[in-house]
Amino acid sequence: MSAATANNSSGPVLDWAAGHGPVTGALSATTGAFAVATTGAATSMPPGWALAVGAAGALGHTVVGVRARAAGRTLATRASCWLLGAGWTTWAMTSGPLTWTALGSLATLGVGIGASARAMALHEEAREEEALAAAQWQVARELSAERREIAAEWVERIQRVCQITVRVLAVEQRPTGTGFSIDAELPPGGATWQKIAGESARLSADARLPHGCTATASPGIDQGRVIIDVTTVNVLAEERTYPSDYSPLSLLTGIPWGYRTNAEQVLAHLREQCALVVGPTGSGKTNMVHGILAGFARAEDVLTWVIDLNAGSAGLPWVLPALNGEITTPDGKPVRPGIDWLAGTYDEALLMLDAAVRVAKQRKMRYQSLLARANTDLLPIGPAIPQIMLVIDEGAEILASTDRQMRRLAEKILEVIRIARAMGLRTVLTALGATSSVLGNLMIRREAKVRVALTGGETEGMNLDKMFPGTRGLRVEQAPYKGSGFMGTPESPAALFKAWRILPNQIREIIAATTALHPVLDDVSVKAAGPAYVRRWDADRTAWMRDPTPGDRTPAAGPTGAGTELDLSALRSDHPAEQAPPEEEILRQFRAQIDAQFATAPDPHTAADDEETTPESGGLNLSALRSEQDSPAQQAALALLLAAGTEGTGASAIARALADEHGTTRQTVVGWLKAWVKDGTAVRVGEGTKARYVHHRHAPEQPDES
Repeated sequence: MSAATANNSSGPVLDWAAGHGPVTGALSATTGAFAVATTGAATSMPPGWALAVGAAGALGHTVVGVRARAAGRTLATRASCWLLGAGWTTWAMTSGPLTWTALGSLATLGVGIGASARAMALHEEAREEEALAAAQWQVARELSAERREIAAEWVERIQRVCQITVRVLAVEQRPTGTGFSIDAELPPGGATWQKIAGESARLSADARLPHGCTATASPGIDQGRVIIDVTTVNVLAEERTYPSDYSPLSLLTGIPWGYRTNAEQVLAHLREQCALVVGPTGSGKTNMVHGILAGFARAEDVLTWVIDLNAGSAGLPWVLPALNGEITTPDGKPVRPGIDWLAGTYDEALLMLDAAVRVAKQRKMRYQSLLARANTDLLPIGPAIPQIMLVIDEGAEILASTDRQMRRLAEKILEVIRIARAMGLRTVLTALGATSSVLGNLMIRREAKVRVALTGGETEGMNLDKMFPGTRGLRVEQAPYKGSGFMGTPESPAALFKAWRILPNQIREIIAATTALHPVLDDVSVKAAGPAYVRRWDADRTAWMRDPTPGDRTPAAGPTGAGTELDLSALRSDHPAEQAPPEEEILRQFRAQIDAQFATAPDPHTAADDEETTPESGGLNLSALRSEQDSPAQQAALALLLAAGTEGTGASAIARALADEHGTTRQTVVGWLKAWVKDGTAVRVGEGTKARYVHHRHAPEQPDES
């Protein structure tokens, strides 16, 4: 009968796939026995066959029931039904199935089978309920009195704050003693764990948790469960040093960058992801960079290239102990630097980025057969083909800079980020704040999925909503300690964390302990990187690392018979702050050096009113450096102009040199230069963008118009 005919008929619709109940089961058994007995009697079938089939059925159902862990009563009932049915069939085939005695006994047998089936079903239901109750009682029994109290307290709190009634299944105390985790079942009706996660701040306040402690929610074993992690001890307040376990790591299993509020390590998985670390001055960002470099040094499949245009300060502690031979391996052999390449100048950074781009492109071409054999589009990273991690200190500021040179670096950085994911080149950028200028670049937002915001209690420039979009409940005041903040990865939602403290002596220990772990760049990449990579540790390329503040140089003879070279290292913007004397002392030393090298003219402020300084004396008038109305920044700018010699310099170069120490802008320097041109202190050479300013002592002589 077709489906249309069945739907149009007025009779009941039969579900042939449905299981038997007590009535249909008994009816099926009796009719089947009657049919077999009638057929057997008519065909003279041996009666023993029916008995054998019944015994086999009883045995089979017993075996299946034992496997399914059915109750003994159920096994006995099913076996009895099979045996009784087989016995009646055998008797009926012998004496005749159409007698009133046979039919009456069959009807009685059917009623008995139905009644026993119903009793068996009721017993099974009761048994299941008893087993469920026993399991629940077991869970409740395993919960100690303290855990039951915690469960009841948080059920009430979640109901009060989130208007959700959960059922706590388990409470687990952390081995570290810093808190506990609650495994709860969400109520039916569409409640999700995100609703509890969004009320993290209110739950923490309602529980009167200490500052730095939170109650955060995360997905459970399925979408109807939630895990609530409650921290009761503020581990962020204490300072913890970097773990002394320098065992090998792998980029593929994650690099530890710090620890959560539950004292567990938080890992950064950077095989395909870039990273962004932001933190204002004093937040512990430099210390965290050292922690990141320590993790990369322990990785057997990572080579680290560092760009730090602030005199390479982020990478020098990882390079100098090895280059200077200050540390060795236990057997007295020299060690390799903790990082594979360091760029502290614009030119070196450009060489490094160009090499990185070439490596990425060559890997794409040369490793096609390897990708085909591995059946993947991601280059298999390992000790033989290591991943290159570019750590660029304040790299986000480079991307947002409007300076021409910085824009060129930014283009190279973005090219590496864009083309090198599959070929094993990723970046870690740092920035001073989570501002729109930093996060405005789509490439950074899309590729830098591992994000860290070190706050240190700083609120300016810390837009956590932009840094961690879609995450609610993050507040800067939750992490007021140096080195603390928030970290989010694709594997771990944004939450509180703290970076380890790493000291200089520990950096030296890590360099010595991990020197044997560092991989060697593969041949394809070495050929692509070229001489710029091969000669990266040559003496002429690393001279600035060993002697960042060279001493006095022997002056060369000038036109006047005096020296023309001038050591202005004290006025350079990259002079270490800890070595720089006060500004007045700098100027005093500068004047003394000028007096020693040049025949300086008398200061008009100290000379007699009727005393004149004649040009024939060959002296150098430095009154502009001693003018009472000039600021130290203006005096330093004039010193840079004088040091530029006959080549001269521009407003942009002077402004960059003075920006860090004096905060001088280009517009201010332009005003000074115009004033100096007007009073004859400086001479402008060239026009437009090629205009340069030269001190009047080095200016070319003007032709005599007479």
